[in-house]
Formats: sequence, C-alpha cells, structure tokens
Amino acid sequence: MYYSLRDCISDLESKRDLIRIDVPVDPNLEMAEIHRRIFEAGGPAIHFSQIMGSKFQAASNIYGTKKRIEYLFRKSIPILKKLGELRTDPTLLLKKPIDYLPVALKSRFALPRRITKKNLLFECKISDLPQIKSWPKDGGAFVLLPQVLSMPAGSKSILSSNLGMYRIQLSGNEYIQNDEVGMHYQLHRGIGVHHTEYLESNEEFKVSVFIGGPPSHSLSAIFPLPENKSEIKFAGLLNESRFKYSIQQGYFISEQADFVITGTIDKEKKKGEGPFGDHLGYYSLKHDFPILKINKVYHRKDPIWHFTVVGRPPQEDSLFGHVIHEIVKDLIPKEFPGLKAMHAVDVAGVHPLLLAIGKERYM
Repeated sequence: MYYSLRDCISDLESKRDLIRIDVPVDPNLEMAEIHRRIFEAGGPAIHFSQIMGSKFQAASNIYGTKKRIEYLFRKSIPILKKLGELRTDPTLLLKKPIDYLPVALKSRFALPRRITKKNLLFECKISDLPQIKSWPKDGGAFVLLPQVLSMPAGSKSILSSNLGMYRIQLSGNEYIQNDEVGMHYQLHRGIGVHHTEYLESNEEFKVSVFIGGPPSHSLSAIFPLPENKSEIKFAGLLNESRFKYSIQQGYFISEQADFVITGTIDKEKKKGEGPFGDHLGYYSLKHDFPILKINKVYHRKDPIWHFTVVGRPPQEDSLFGHVIHEIVKDLIPKEFPGLKAMHAVDVAGVHPLLLAIGKERYM
C-alpha cells in the first residue's frame, strides 16, 4: 500500500530502482527523450527535481518494467485474484476459510471514505504545471496519466462516478491559457455517456482531474472494468486502502492525488485538439474535442507531477496491459467458458491486438 506518489518514489529509491535527475531539464522534448532512452534500456523510475518553467518536480517510468510493476502491486494482485475466485465460487469461503476469509475481509477497502482533512491546500495555474511536450509536431503540452472523474447527471454519490484516463491538452492551439484545456474522449466512453446525459440536463457538467497519488489510482482509471462497476472501489481494493476524498465547491477531490484540476465541460462548444504523437507510433491529427473550462487547480505540499511518454510500442503504458493480464488471466476461462487463453501483444500497444485460444462445442 502507498498513501501517496512520494511514498512510492521513496520505496523505489530504497530498492535502488529510481534515478534522480537534479540538473535543469527542458519539458519541451528533452524530458520525454530522457524518459524514452531510460525506458528502452530497461532502466529505473525517474525523478526530475528541476523543470524549466515550473516550480514543481516530476516523475515517470514508474511502471517501466515488468519486474517493477509486479513489485508495486505485489500484495494486491494475489488479493484481487482470490476475490475474483470468490466471486466465481462463493462456497470457497466455507471450503477454505483460512485461505479466503482474510481476503474477503479486505473487501472493506472498496468503500471510499470522505474526509474533512484537506491535503490539497495550495492553488496554482495551468501554466505553472510542467508543460511536457513529447514529440515535435504535438499541438502543445499534454497530461498523459490523468484520472478523470465525472458524475452522471443528477447524481451526488462518488460510487456512481466514472474514473477514466483521457488525454488532456494543457496548452497550444486555440485554448485560452489558464482558462481552458482540451479533453480527448469519445461519446461511447464513460465520460462521454455522462456528456450525453448532461446535454439533456440544465446541470453544469463538473469534472475533476487527478494527477499523481498512489500508483494504484492510475491503474484503476485505465482498468477495463465491466460497465457500471466502480473504479473508485477498485482503486481502494488495489491499494488496500479506502479511496479518500473531499468535496470542494461541488467538485470531488482525491485527497491522495498530488494535483487536482477542477472545471466544467462546455456541453456545446469544441475546439481543435492535437496533433498528438500517439500510442501506435503515428500522429493522431487535429480534431475537435470538448473543452474543460478551468475552475481551480489544487496541489498538495511538495507535489510530484506524474507523467509518461507514449509512442511506437512497446512503451511504459504497455506495462499496464501486463499487470491487467496478471490479474484477470485465471478468471477469463471461468467468465467465458469457451475462451481458454489470451495474450495481449506488447508490440501492438496491448489493446489493438489480442491473441486468443477458444474452444466451443455446438450441438
């Protein structure tokens, strides 16, 4: 369990699996290139202490090797596997109580916890954040590991929220600096479903963007959970610690995140987002996407800006596929009896290409 990203950084450093770069680095292309070279060499996680144009520190390559990502989730992966087994066969709790009762008790971590203590006591502007640009033709600086929380229209319960990972363009193009950022998502995604609901509502479409926090929170935002299953619950289970949040000005705030951007989606207006050096090694072109009108940007004391770099696979984000596969591989044949095995192909970027072995009988 990690309470914060800084806890994780300290742990990796104690294992000699982190390198600190203490000289000034340029967020315009240089940081991304440093990340790529270290990742390609199978190197350690990276901590940048001096970023030109920003007072904040940053970290990347946290998930950069199979060994490291397995270490980060070394305790939670076995727990999630056993919880999955219990879901498939609840009688295991009676048959093997010594093996399964301690695991069942850990399901309490799924319930989020609202707290009054506020860790994100400081405010800044979008332009104060590390403006990391990965590729020469990118339209501007992007956030590539955000946890974007949106609510369905009419709901005030965090358990009904969607926590997803959608890229965010911080600068460039026609965005008004510090007032708006670009949100890249499609209507069939969780936040897109909410967007459709708000089009038929008079409510403001409020969104919170979390950056940093425990590594489990980023993984939860990208995990392919079944429809209507709570990523917030999953984040608590994965971290063996209840998801802690507060509410400020009607926005949900992750009290374990390093940064939180709050704002309102313009339900009608769009602006050009991109180009962007995308996951498959090609630029996705400039297209119109929704705009987030900024309310406030919060950060905790001594925060760390968590980022990654994408491009021709495999890259760091491919390791998400590895840990997801480790969690679900034993459950797949039980959920889908005709599916015997599967393998997500790293060099294809994990999600575009999946190899599967199926065996089905028909009368």
